[in-house]
Amino acid sequence: MTQSPHVFTISKLAYFAVPVALLLVLMLMGISVPGFAWTIVVPLALIWWIRRLKTVVDEQGITAVGTFKTVRIPWHDVNGLRFPKWSPVCVVLNDDSSVRLPSVSFNDLPALAKASGGRVPDPFAAEREARLAAD
Repeated sequence: MTQSPHVFTISKLAYFAVPVALLLVLMLMGISVPGFAWTIVVPLALIWWIRRLKTVVDEQGITAVGTFKTVRIPWHDVNGLRFPKWSPVCVVLNDDSSVRLPSVSFNDLPALAKASGGRVPDPFAAEREARLAAD
């Protein structure tokens, strides 16, 4: 049975930044400085960026869609995961290089483990099993 791909995206709360950016742009344009007219593209670029960043996990591997490039990583090239402070999760490849996984955080590991079909271990599974055994 084939499993549909799991897509990790930025939270929809990020779209609240768009009206703030639009308000700032309108304020800059309101002070009647013609040089700031181009800044009207900032809210549109922000929408594009929020929609673009994602990580897709399927049976064949991981696809990391960044701002300007997309990287496809087959499962046989995955060596592990790295969790840099204040950054998205990075997948470590067999050659010790790493690729950032946009929109994936430490809290997404159970969903990542499930979407990977067990190729990525779930660090929270042991705690859940211990709690169920205790009840």
